[in-house]
Amino acid sequence: MLRVVFLMLFALVPIASWADDEIKCNDSGNQLELNACASDNFAKADKELNQAYQSLIKKEAGDPLFISKLRLAQKAWLAFRDADLEARFACSENDVRACWGSMYPMSFLFRQAELTRERTRQLQQILKDGRGQ
Repeated sequence: MLRVVFLMLFALVPIASWADDEIKCNDSGNQLELNACASDNFAKADKELNQAYQSLIKKEAGDPLFISKLRLAQKAWLAFRDADLEARFACSENDVRACWGSMYPMSFLFRQAELTRERTRQLQQILKDGRGQ
């Protein structure tokens, strides 16, 4: 009996380790791998946005009023971005995948990254040319 239990547990090890494997980006892969690419793309865009934002905060550290207004603007921009995404991917179903299918994560993340890069360009422009430009 103990031998049977041991063999059953041993047989489940490959399944358990397979379930823990992370899906990686593959531009020529299946939809899950394409979704992973979109996720990586957004993560990169978000990191670049945060770097630009922090650089601007650091550059303008001597002006607390500007920093306060910039924080309000960034908070408003995030609300806009999220509302824009909700509008673009609106779905009357409880599950947006019912409306958009398996491409939903990829499409959503692509647009989220696109909006994030637009905001990054805006912040970089302020860094480069100054606030009044």
